[in-house]
Amino acid sequence: MTPPCIISVAITGSLPKKKDNPAVPISISEQIESTQAAYEAGATLVHLHVRNDDETPTSAPERFATVLDGIRKHAPGIITQVSTGGRSGAGHERGAMLSLRPDMASLATGSVNFPTRVYDNSPELVEWLAGEMKQYGVKPEVEAFDLSMIFQAVAMQRAGQIVGPLHIQFIMGIKNAMPVDREVFEFYVRTLKRLAPDATWTGAGIGRAQRTLAQWSLELGGHCRTGLEDNVRLDKDTLAPSNAALVKQVAQLCAEYDRRPASVAEARALLGLPAAVTA
Repeated sequence: MTPPCIISVAITGSLPKKKDNPAVPISISEQIESTQAAYEAGATLVHLHVRNDDETPTSAPERFATVLDGIRKHAPGIITQVSTGGRSGAGHERGAMLSLRPDMASLATGSVNFPTRVYDNSPELVEWLAGEMKQYGVKPEVEAFDLSMIFQAVAMQRAGQIVGPLHIQFIMGIKNAMPVDREVFEFYVRTLKRLAPDATWTGAGIGRAQRTLAQWSLELGGHCRTGLEDNVRLDKDTLAPSNAALVKQVAQLCAEYDRRPASVAEARALLGLPAAVTA
């Protein structure tokens, strides 16, 4: 049987702004409301950045704490995943919120070129972030921007730096990084299955590639990421009215590939996470 699909929603990121799409949630209250609507539309994992009210990204733990508390209240059981990406801070500052014990956190296992900068992930920083995640019981989602990052994640798991089955996210479509290429995508999937047969994976496409990666992932048995962080449009002519609308788009695609959106309980089981704590 094909597994149900975990729909991840990346609600805001650090780049899209209100001028790009008025639906992008910036404030804490907007992020909580947007996550609740996406959850009700079928998302079972939320990928979180936080911003100051002037839209600048930040890694401030107190803002993450407020967002996490609100999401846990209004989207009960949803898997919370924080970003440790480099736009919101530098060095160890990027992991300052891990002590809040979200369910998951992103972990890029190497450096890569972005449109205007290098996304710098030194070996020391990667190992430190992984150590913090292990200490606080946070499952990494390995952000794989190229093939070497898959091999590095497997090596870290074998060394005990990552606990439990791997979860990898293949990212395509960022300028100067890996373009959208079907043969490469299939090679990623085959390589991961060969090196880590018990791993789970998600496909993430940037911009117009969001729908393409969702289709490929559904076809090949993986999971899907959507949301206004990666793409502000439903199609080339229509701005997405909300994160929930993008989630609904993926939920509708599921049926075309004999898949269905995972429930919260199913998503947690697939990722090896404990059941949600209920009030």
